[in-house]
Amino acid sequence: MDLQGERLVVTGGAGFVGSHLADRLVTDNEVVVVDDFRNGRRDWVPDDCELVEGDLTDPDVVAEAITPDVDGVFHFAADKDASADDIDQYRVNNTLTENVVERMDEVGVRNVAFTSSSVVYGEAPRPTPEDYAPLEPISVYGASKLGEEALLSVYAHSHEFTAWVFRFANIVGPRLQLGAVVPDFIDKLSRDPETLEILGDGRQEKSYMHIEDCVDAMCHVVEHADAPVNTYNLGTRTTTSVTTIADIVADEMGLDPDYEFTGGDRGWTGDVPRMRLSIEKLSALGWEPSGSSDDAVRRAVRELVPEHSH
Repeated sequence: MDLQGERLVVTGGAGFVGSHLADRLVTDNEVVVVDDFRNGRRDWVPDDCELVEGDLTDPDVVAEAITPDVDGVFHFAADKDASADDIDQYRVNNTLTENVVERMDEVGVRNVAFTSSSVVYGEAPRPTPEDYAPLEPISVYGASKLGEEALLSVYAHSHEFTAWVFRFANIVGPRLQLGAVVPDFIDKLSRDPETLEILGDGRQEKSYMHIEDCVDAMCHVVEHADAPVNTYNLGTRTTTSVTTIADIVADEMGLDPDYEFTGGDRGWTGDVPRMRLSIEKLSALGWEPSGSSDDAVRRAVRELVPEHSH
């Protein structure tokens, strides 16, 4: 899909990833942002975007946003709490996607890009390629993303959709909210510069990618991949431990706190303690990340300290 001169819908477009994508797209396209502001902020929506405020579980909101003149939908709206252990998260996320694709089919919109997650793989060998099987998520969030991917596959193969599915590593950068490790550490150290509580044993190792790289990679894939279903891992070739992130945050804040670990090999029920995605498929399409996981984290810390310091 050519991302110039199109009319594009971004669901969840006032949230972290969605608002950054809307910033990128609105330069060359008409952009409609749909959001209920539970995970996002109104002032993150670019001025030149149209705004549909509401919940995508409401068919009237979906109908207002997705009209026959739309060329493509970037479906990012979701309950994004990866640590939630609540079956309602599965129901809500799949209902959002059901409503979006049903409306697209009804009005003849055939292009959809979707933000999935590395958690669909569960505890898989590393680096994990897109064709790894079986997919065995260990969290409700992972199960919800896998269910949504399956529904998009059906519409791609049976309803002539083109679907782009992005399995994210940990994305960091401006607007990242509490609940993610980097802003959580900044917030904790702002309140208590002497001690930092770290969930688990601190040895959890995952890939981190800066939001600007993430948006650039998504746009590159949408413009260059045209199979019915285009599934791509988005991340870096390196990993960073939770303790290293704590070190980077403390260093950038000029602090030397004592670390207190809650213990165990994972931070919460359903946490995948080690994750590194293969990005060879993305590389073969002609895109490379600009830096390592450590680079992404350090850049994000510098951007997030002003947002989250007290």
